[in-house]
Amino acid sequence: MSLKTNRWGIAIAGTLLQVCLGSVYAWSYFQIPLMDTYHWNNAQVSGVFSIAICFLGLAAAWGGMNLSKFSPRRLAISGGALFGTGVMLSAVMLHLHSLTGLYLTFGIIGGTGLGLGYVTPVATVAKWFPDKKGLVTGMVIMGFGLGAFFTGKVLAPALMTAFAGNLILVFALMGLVFLIVATGCGSLLRNPPTGEAPHPDSPGMVGAQANWLRSRQFWLMWSIFFCNIVAGIAIIGFQSPLLQDLLRHWNPTLSAASLASAGATLIAISSLCNGLGRLFWGGFSDHLGRVRTFQIILASQAATFGILAFTHNPWIFSGLICYVLLCYGGGFGAMPAFVLDVYGKTRMPVIYGCLLTAWSMGGLIGPQMVAWLKDNYTEKAGGVSFLVGAGILAIGLLLTAGLQKPLTVLKLIPAPRSVPPSAAPDCRLV
Repeated sequence: MSLKTNRWGIAIAGTLLQVCLGSVYAWSYFQIPLMDTYHWNNAQVSGVFSIAICFLGLAAAWGGMNLSKFSPRRLAISGGALFGTGVMLSAVMLHLHSLTGLYLTFGIIGGTGLGLGYVTPVATVAKWFPDKKGLVTGMVIMGFGLGAFFTGKVLAPALMTAFAGNLILVFALMGLVFLIVATGCGSLLRNPPTGEAPHPDSPGMVGAQANWLRSRQFWLMWSIFFCNIVAGIAIIGFQSPLLQDLLRHWNPTLSAASLASAGATLIAISSLCNGLGRLFWGGFSDHLGRVRTFQIILASQAATFGILAFTHNPWIFSGLICYVLLCYGGGFGAMPAFVLDVYGKTRMPVIYGCLLTAWSMGGLIGPQMVAWLKDNYTEKAGGVSFLVGAGILAIGLLLTAGLQKPLTVLKLIPAPRSVPPSAAPDCRLV
């Protein structure tokens, strides 16, 4: 089989793996049912989601650093197994009414699986597609965004209906599905054969900056990534409850089932935008440039958040949320190609994995901020959250100015003519 055929099959397997992992973004579908069934508050329930995202980023950083040691196949299978098992075990903790157990199973075990599974296909596919890095890494990451659509609109509602709202059975069956599909797809991932990459690695900063972790460039990229994540993930964790609050004021006669259905529809549509944004902005950045792409993403989102703070119409609210998720996903679509441009494919798994710790911090801060506001200032929670998000995005936009300066690259400066031809050239960083 040809290299071209092999690499597209691997890209599809990586995308399907991401669909399973992206189910975590449908968490807001379960926010209200869990609160009603177990009498937990917003902060307690959203804490499960926050811990899962935190460990996602931490495990992705570790996985990126050890990808060459353990191979994509082993890490992807491990990630899928841990995530599926964590979701299945969370059903046991729901049976025991244990919130702490839920933090451990879905949050820590499942979140660790998310991180190992997430970073592996992104870094692996990037090695197969250096000629289409923005487009194809965007395609693979698109799967993560589409996972919320599949879970929030198809799998979870079907299981909730089939089992009459029994959350224990729903989580057990979801975990089993994820375990089978994710490990199966993970087993297909592998690196390209040595010497068969379609194009050479981009020069970037490979070998040019040993202390990249202390560089201005890395931390600017991390901070900009964080600003885009923390604003968007706060909305992902609460988009269904926020829409239901607006609908309840707009039409008090709506039943709980109608409100839940509307929330699930928003999750589904916005998750499609999240997934498509990863593909669209990833491919768009190939033509417009990574920095300019992030500037458009951040500036337009800041304006959108400002409008959301004063929006009371549920339809306008839903449309704006979809645009936010389009841009949120776009940050994940463009960042892998950005890392490839700057650092090259050799360092990509390690550096991209470390950048995903911005996801950990965003997952801890964003949803918990909204949860605290909803628990303590119910009527003002939405508006204040959106204004804070607009401010964070504006900070990220300002930080992009630092990325406009030329990047440090390794250049070979020939030695003076007086040096004998046999002497090695003088290599200096300029």
